[in-house]
Amino acid sequence: RREPQVKPAITLCPCKSSRIHAHGYDLATATLALQFKTKAGPGPVYHYSGVPEDTYRGLCAAESIGRFFGAEINVKDKDPETGEEKLRYPYTKIAEEKQEA
Repeated sequence: RREPQVKPAITLCPCKSSRIHAHGYDLATATLALQFKTKAGPGPVYHYSGVPEDTYRGLCAAESIGRFFGAEINVKDKDPETGEEKLRYPYTKIAEEKQEA
């Protein structure tokens, strides 16, 4: 019997980005939390699994957080065994409702 996955509570820090409202990281689970912007304000929160700490540091230090996200996190890699493209860092929508960071 599988136990339900417990999602870590990750503190979000607002950031200056046209795409991303806030971000956070849980070192123990290598989980990146991102809250995107919507026309109405802060949107839902997504957790990206398996993100190395140095990738998160790169996001924090990037001149453009949104561009870094598109180039380094929201990318697909080819599976060497099947040739299928898979997300480098699978994600889960954590919060449906809008949350303030």
